[in-house]
Amino acid sequence: MKLVFAGTPEVAVPALDALIASGRHEVAAVVTRPDAPAGRGRRLVASPVAERAEEAGIEVLKPVKPRDEDFLARLREIGPDACPVVAYGALLPRVALEVPAHGWVNLHFSLLPAWRGAAPVQHAIMAGDEITGASTFLIEEGLDSGPVYGTVTEEIRRTDTSGDLLTRLAFAGAGLLVATMDGIEDGTLKAVPQPADGITLAPKITVENAHVDWSAPALRVDRMVRGCTPAPGAWTAFRGERLKLIHATPVPERTDLAPGELSVGKNNVYVGTGSYAVELLWVQAQGKKPMRAADWARGVRIASGERLGA
Repeated sequence: MKLVFAGTPEVAVPALDALIASGRHEVAAVVTRPDAPAGRGRRLVASPVAERAEEAGIEVLKPVKPRDEDFLARLREIGPDACPVVAYGALLPRVALEVPAHGWVNLHFSLLPAWRGAAPVQHAIMAGDEITGASTFLIEEGLDSGPVYGTVTEEIRRTDTSGDLLTRLAFAGAGLLVATMDGIEDGTLKAVPQPADGITLAPKITVENAHVDWSAPALRVDRMVRGCTPAPGAWTAFRGERLKLIHATPVPERTDLAPGELSVGKNNVYVGTGSYAVELLWVQAQGKKPMRAADWARGVRIASGERLGA
């Protein structure tokens, strides 16, 4: 089939690479978000998908909005049979959805209908799910509600951050997306409506959402830190400034600390929760680089009885 691939961040690149490498389909063009300011200089930088497409000699389309007439005219001119999508980052209007004969097929990083929305991997970890996966589905105007072509499952490991899990799903999902394109082309794959039961939502996690509540149980704190790593980053307050929590681990044998209370040893930093303590391993103070928690604690000279949190 002739394909127009839509995607923006690094997590979408494995799927684009897999479609290019398949040899069965032609990736005629790529649709991605416009160049965005990045770095200290805030200079405009192309998306990872745009950079990869340019390396491969593929036409890149960067509409400000996917309903822009110039973009729609070019899309119709290309005439794709299908448009595979991975984390494109913009809502597709009906006028765009109607262009390809086989529609726009999204690779979503959950087992639908669970975790519909922008942050499925983060929410799966924060909810304590043991299994997640990826799904390919036909995009319609509802939020991730279209019929499903196929799924692949993935275990959530005890120490997974959302970054770890998303990386594995990106590569597993790339194979699923290629297989979905193959099945659509040869007519062996039909989309099945999602069940009405089991729907959960995964809205974008904001910085405010990532504020750690030390009165919560240690396992919930652990899931919050892992689910929000690398973005937006779980955090707490210390001496009136934000302290980002990069890596922590529950310590069931420490039950002597009040919620938020710090205990500092030579090479360890413990903090109390609503159940037992967690050990802080890596943190990032405001305006500083990430560092080992023990090094941070030595630098700030934590006093007896000091606490994290409001």
